[in-house]
Amino acid sequence: MDTIESNKKKNRRSNITFLLVFLMGILILFYPFITAVYYDYQSSNDVNNFDKELETLSDREIDIRINKAKAYNTTLTNGEMLTDVFSEKQKEEGKALYAKMLEVHEKIGHIEIPSIHQDLPLFAGTSERILQQGLGHLERTSLPVGGKSTHTVITGHRGLPDKKLFTDLDKVEKGDMVYVHNIKEILAYKIDSIDVIEPNDFRKLKIRPGKDELTLLTCTPYMINSHRLIVTGHRVPYTPEVKKQHEATKDPWWFKFLNVYKNYLIGILIALVIYLLYRYCISRRKRIQNEKE
Repeated sequence: MDTIESNKKKNRRSNITFLLVFLMGILILFYPFITAVYYDYQSSNDVNNFDKELETLSDREIDIRINKAKAYNTTLTNGEMLTDVFSEKQKEEGKALYAKMLEVHEKIGHIEIPSIHQDLPLFAGTSERILQQGLGHLERTSLPVGGKSTHTVITGHRGLPDKKLFTDLDKVEKGDMVYVHNIKEILAYKIDSIDVIEPNDFRKLKIRPGKDELTLLTCTPYMINSHRLIVTGHRVPYTPEVKKQHEATKDPWWFKFLNVYKNYLIGILIALVIYLLYRYCISRRKRIQNEKE
């Protein structure tokens, strides 16, 4: 009888230990999932708030802001193509403001990449504080307002435990579309070049006369970060056909959820199966013990 009681106590302690270890594992497994879902919710709110706040700006104010941004952009090419449009005073004002003229609640827009199910807030600059929040506009590159002789470079992190950002940027392919939302309009870019470059190689980020280009930049290889992955596209008109194509890529929230978080969901499913198998083994062992008694 004492042996039976002793075995029961040992089994109980073993069960409690396993349960504690299992719960700890579940918490560790769930942490990145919960934080990633929270960030996705937060960034969606940032994007929606940016679009909503634009309704409070008048067309005149928006045009003034956009013109200041374009004046800034001409300073990056010594005024090529637009020499007679902006005065030196306007260009100096643009330089002084940098991206302030495009900001709405600190954001200067958002970047939509349908092929990897991302729509992320865009901030001015590339400080670590900014890149922990969303995407950053690389200083000394064109502001995201389009126009001839412009090249906008957008940077983002990969491999952060609590958010996706540019983690899946390597899955973007030539021909995919990227949409830039600024305070005035949506700019559409079609990806035509994907390259891996050295960290100090800026040749492919330079402005090409007469071209209107966008580059998405992140570190590569994944978690090693010795080089830079650059995904570049050229501007295409946002025609009714392109708009229709754009709207067709907007996934239902549940479809985006499954695509973005499928790896987490698989992990949770595996953990659930392990737990159910454990419960089955415990139940079977108890049943055998009861039959022996």
